[in-house]
Amino acid sequence: MAEQEKNPADEILESPVAEEQKTDADAATADAAELPDAQTLAQELETVTTEMDELRDQLLRTQADFMNVRRRAEQDVEKAHKFGVEKFANEMLPVLDSLERAVENFDKEDAATQAIREGVELTLGMLVSGLNKFKVESVEAQGAPFDPALHQAMSLVDAPDTAPNTVVAVVQKGYTLNGRLLRPAMVMVSKS
Repeated sequence: MAEQEKNPADEILESPVAEEQKTDADAATADAAELPDAQTLAQELETVTTEMDELRDQLLRTQADFMNVRRRAEQDVEKAHKFGVEKFANEMLPVLDSLERAVENFDKEDAATQAIREGVELTLGMLVSGLNKFKVESVEAQGAPFDPALHQAMSLVDAPDTAPNTVVAVVQKGYTLNGRLLRPAMVMVSKS
């Protein structure tokens, strides 16, 4: 058999570098055929931009909700600290009233009950001091203008020497806890 003579140009075309270049050129031609047109790219960009804006809006809303929940939780904790003793204080007010009435009803001249009176006064003082530590304070009503937010009118009375709508007598003291009304003062108010 006779050997065919090889053409040097054929050798270059069959070399691995030439094959790689040919494959790259074919791939580039195929990629160019697969590339979307400008209108398709613009639509995809618009879709992605819209989606990104929606996700950004969701993120901002989620962050705002989280901050609101945190703020509410902090307020709830603060209120729990401030008003956690409210039920206890309400239960102590009748005891306080009873001790005050006992002190008022003791005969100051009677030597036999003087020791008991002093003991009740000391107990009353300790109770008032303990309640004051937790910001339970009495509402000063005697001689003050009637305030429906702090006072509960029991009756209207004629009091010619006082201004109209002035508290002339306190039937039962009122109390506040950190500025919040625990119990209104029951009062008698002068007529106008």
